[in-house]
Amino acid sequence: MGPEILTLLIPLAPFMLGGLFIWTKHKQKELQMTSELSAEKAAQYAQHTAQLEERVRVLERIVTDRGYDLASQIEALRHEDSDKRLGAPAPDKIVN
Repeated sequence: MGPEILTLLIPLAPFMLGGLFIWTKHKQKELQMTSELSAEKAAQYAQHTAQLEERVRVLERIVTDRGYDLASQIEALRHEDSDKRLGAPAPDKIVN
């Protein structure tokens, strides 16, 4: 490096450092937003998985318990599911 380049770079150093500082702050914010979005998606996936597991448990209970009338159980579940979507309180479950 010659002295001409140094005389040019020395006055520009504060601007270059300021630009570097701004860039690193931007990248930090970008990473934080990405991690928050990932955490939110993970929570949604966990909730969806829990709902699916609950549905499978209900189906297993219907299939394995021979004491219940299958058609009435399916209808009761349909009503319960539609009531949950509408926000209505769920009716009592049928028990023999």
